[in-house]
Amino acid sequence: MTQVIILCLALFIDRLGDPPTAWHPVGWMGRFLSAGISLAESLFRTDFRTGSGFPVSAWSRAAQVAFGAFWVLTGAIGAAGAAWLVFPALRPWSEGLFILASAVILKTTFSLAGLAAAAGRVKAALAAGDIREARHAVARDLVSRETSALDEARVVSAAVESVAENLVDSVVAPLLFYAACGLPGALAYRFVNTADAMIGYRGPTEYVGKAAARLDDLLNLLPARLSGLLVVAAARLTGEDWRGSWRTLLRDRGRTASPNAGWPMSAMAGALGVELSKVGCYNLGKARNPLTPSTLGRSVRILHAAAALWFAGLAAGIGLARS
Repeated sequence: MTQVIILCLALFIDRLGDPPTAWHPVGWMGRFLSAGISLAESLFRTDFRTGSGFPVSAWSRAAQVAFGAFWVLTGAIGAAGAAWLVFPALRPWSEGLFILASAVILKTTFSLAGLAAAAGRVKAALAAGDIREARHAVARDLVSRETSALDEARVVSAAVESVAENLVDSVVAPLLFYAACGLPGALAYRFVNTADAMIGYRGPTEYVGKAAARLDDLLNLLPARLSGLLVVAAARLTGEDWRGSWRTLLRDRGRTASPNAGWPMSAMAGALGVELSKVGCYNLGKARNPLTPSTLGRSVRILHAAAALWFAGLAAGIGLARS
């Protein structure tokens, strides 16, 4: 039952917040990825910040894709390998030290309290009538889109979308890989997801980040679908419209460009009875209710219920598998 104890302890540590960036494994991953970006700029004579030197030939694009794949796989294997080598070596010295160290590192691969707190800051700013601070908070903590012109409803929509989507990569996926593969699996997933967040988008880093984006999509296929189902179940527990959540999930899950994002977001839209939209990209759900600060609070309650179901399910599954 050691794995269950580590999981429960990590959940408790999550309430205490994250360590400083200098000591955070995701910070180390970011520095490794930044070194790869700098190396790619030198190799391909480009500047990813300005977009100068963007690859125009098929050869140069293929070379960037190959380099990006090599760098991401190296980082993911390195993160998994470090955990595989270090943590088993702690166990002969002290079982307690092994459990505590494992829980601390596992906590850094997921963030439930941090996600809820970020949504809470947006809600508090909106409730205070400070739309400028709400736009700033949602851009700083939750989304990458331009927010300077968003009205209250669109700020709420962006925040609710992020709460739903981050249920996948901030909670469900890293813990699924931990349950299946231990700390090496959780850290390898977190590295790929961090790489996707840094370079896996259209623009100057499109080709060097393509492997990260595709690998992240692949790793999230199952977690995203589980997350959609968890939102439906959580809607039932919290008194929201679970039938509407299920219907909207079935109807709208394929409306996003991502093969995964539509699952939890459409389920959340249906549970809340709102339309979640990103201009020019997607519209999920039907607007039966207005988007207000209270909508964001309801989405966080669903988040917590879904996470509780997931933790309980994982703990039970690990216990049964080890019995």
